[in-house]
Amino acid sequence: MYRLIFFSILIVALSCEVVKKDKKITHSRPNIVIIYADDLGFGDVSSYGATVLQTPNIDRIAKEGIKFMNGYAASPTCTPSRYALLSGNYPFRKKNARVLRGNAPLIFDINRQTLPSMLHDAGYITAVVGKWHLGLGDENLNWNKEISPGPLEVGFDYSYIMASTNDRVPSVYVENRHIVGLDPEDPIEVSYKENFTGEPTGKENPEMLKVHPSHGHDMSIHNGISRIGFMRGGKSALFTDENMGDDFLKVSKEFITKNKDKPFFLFHSLHQPHVPRIPHPRFAGKSGLGPRGDVIVEADWDVGQLLDHIEKLGLTENTIVIFSSDNGPVLDDGYKDEAVTKNGKHTPSGTLRGGKYSLFDAGTHVPFIVSWKGHIEPGISDALVSQMDLLASFAKFTGQKNMTMDSQNVIDALLGKSSKGRKSLILGRNNGISIRQGDWILIPPHKGPKSTGTFTNIETGRDTIYQLYNVKNDIAQQHNLASQMPEKVFELEQEINDIKMKTKIN
Repeated sequence: MYRLIFFSILIVALSCEVVKKDKKITHSRPNIVIIYADDLGFGDVSSYGATVLQTPNIDRIAKEGIKFMNGYAASPTCTPSRYALLSGNYPFRKKNARVLRGNAPLIFDINRQTLPSMLHDAGYITAVVGKWHLGLGDENLNWNKEISPGPLEVGFDYSYIMASTNDRVPSVYVENRHIVGLDPEDPIEVSYKENFTGEPTGKENPEMLKVHPSHGHDMSIHNGISRIGFMRGGKSALFTDENMGDDFLKVSKEFITKNKDKPFFLFHSLHQPHVPRIPHPRFAGKSGLGPRGDVIVEADWDVGQLLDHIEKLGLTENTIVIFSSDNGPVLDDGYKDEAVTKNGKHTPSGTLRGGKYSLFDAGTHVPFIVSWKGHIEPGISDALVSQMDLLASFAKFTGQKNMTMDSQNVIDALLGKSSKGRKSLILGRNNGISIRQGDWILIPPHKGPKSTGTFTNIETGRDTIYQLYNVKNDIAQQHNLASQMPEKVFELEQEINDIKMKTKIN
């Protein structure tokens, strides 16, 4: 009798363990973490060929997952790419999807589907931590009161973000709908038109600066750095540049810990290596490439800390990790931080032509890595994928409906089950676009300068003629084949027109 009871209990226990193991293996809703760098180039990552600069923690993601050789941001500048990633739509369809001033209103239509709102509907707890730069509030925003609409209105359950960018005012963090640490007795004021009486600026008070501007960035000062825009008050809420990476890392780790027993989506948006490049003292001088290299080393460490935390909690095999960047690289982008003089033999764009602001490939062709340990077989993929496709792909993956115009389901490519991605992809927005189709890139004629100027010194890709390149045979885009292949030019231009003919999103 006792033996029968014992074996019955043993069978039940073994059955429960099998169910538990099966559930772990077949979990249909793994966590999703997007780690998004700012101005990081294709050649800034050692797994993509960088030799002078080493990024061992970003490389960890590549070793455990798929490194895409044809992964793209939507635009060669920040706000349009971030809009496309979260909205699933081309930025040229949205009038205000351009680099925003620090007090710009939210650019999303809060009634339309976004990546976080879709995942929220699929049962995920959603959060954004770090850089936002997609606008907050409306035209009459009062920073001292509730800040709305913002990330919470477009599908995030939690947000801890920079109010703008690290080189624009206001230089504060916003948690959900309120500025962090703001003293009501010292309200904050912001203007992008004129300075406040008695407030110093980088232009008039250079003796107060520890980092000097090379162009622009000469308005309000805090932490020894002048920014774009004017600001007064809010002293207790001002962030410290050196601590920004640690601040965001702490919040993201706390979010993961709090929600480790539920499916969660975390958009961890790094501020590095965007200007001003102010590394924490732990990383100052570590790269040998000046502050730009140092903040990339810092960002790589941040990535490692996040991966270690996920592993420590036992979540690695149930977490999809995606790493990418919002656009290509730039050296001098407004501050005298020795980025040019100390760059040495490092090539931030790798073998690609151009960089941030450019219609050439390095403006949008960025590191793009996806890992899911135990589920994705590590490797390299040539599939054409866009950050804009994450919405449709994860909608399919989680059983939701994609209600966007431009996002395409490439989930099989992202998970390494297929070598095929999307057929073609428009890059940029109305003030400058190109199109990639297979191995071909067409840059139509555009007005404007061929170079960004003395400081940034990047080829813009703008010209009065058509430019057609086969990037499989000519990755550096040195041989314009437009005059030799007019039929291909016509085909690609027609495809641009066909895509643009879809109903416009206002």
